[in-house]
Amino acid sequence: MTNIPNDKRGLDFGSAFSISDPETIKLLREPHNLQCVNSDTIIDEYLHEYNEWIRSTKNNIFTGLDDFKYRCYSNGTTEAFDKFYMKNSQRRFRCYKGEYMYHKLAWRDKFNWEWIEEAPLHKNDAVIISLPFADTGNKHKDYHDLMRKCSDLHIPVLIDCAYFGACRNVHIDVAYPCITDVTFSLSKTFPLAYARIGIRYTKEDNDDTLFVYHKINYNNKIGASIGLKYFKNFSPDFISNKYVDKQADFCNIMKVYPSKTVFFGIDQNNNYPQYNRGGETNRLSFHKQYIKGLDIASTE
Repeated sequence: MTNIPNDKRGLDFGSAFSISDPETIKLLREPHNLQCVNSDTIIDEYLHEYNEWIRSTKNNIFTGLDDFKYRCYSNGTTEAFDKFYMKNSQRRFRCYKGEYMYHKLAWRDKFNWEWIEEAPLHKNDAVIISLPFADTGNKHKDYHDLMRKCSDLHIPVLIDCAYFGACRNVHIDVAYPCITDVTFSLSKTFPLAYARIGIRYTKEDNDDTLFVYHKINYNNKIGASIGLKYFKNFSPDFISNKYVDKQADFCNIMKVYPSKTVFFGIDQNNNYPQYNRGGETNRLSFHKQYIKGLDIASTE
């Protein structure tokens, strides 16, 4: 059994998953034409449409994404993480406490790593940070300071935008020279986590294995085809628009603060210490309760 650090999946408001929204579930249940596996053009179409979909947001702002000219299919954000580990394997990996637990799992036995809070940055580091940040669903309070330091030290950085599609009022600023990779996924937006639908942006073609897959047309074409259906039917603001009022209601009931990611409430007063993930606040996820309703008795 995998020893997942700080595992909150068994708690009522633990973990983080897409909202099982009825409209998005309905689309998933429609018959799907598997002839996409024979298409030689579907990946290029998918990468183009994903890029257009991201840029169509009216609830968020992007700065600097135009600097990333190269796009590859990624099986969720996770595959992009693995490639970043590979190309920076001789560096010390760094992330903040409360970051996505996958990094600690990947680094624990194979790589040198350390929390950003516990040691100064060094020129031989490599940094991963989520935006919105995994522990709060907001931009990390030290994001811009970290990017300036990494740029000064020429430290490569991967920006994980997995919560894009469920967030609002976030300025995703990737206009820093240190940032080498930016990655997105549909796993936290729609009920597609097991379809592994993502994209990675880079500034250069270094011919790593994601590029190799792309060049020989060896990608997840079924995932790409499903992604195209969702781009056509739902905007990147659909989830945040639909659930922002419900988020406010739930946060009011639970006496927590609304996150900029609509299925989170943030406990700043330590009323729910069982939901602490290593950071300064505690993260409650309402993704299950938005559909089945909030059982007030279970929270008292």
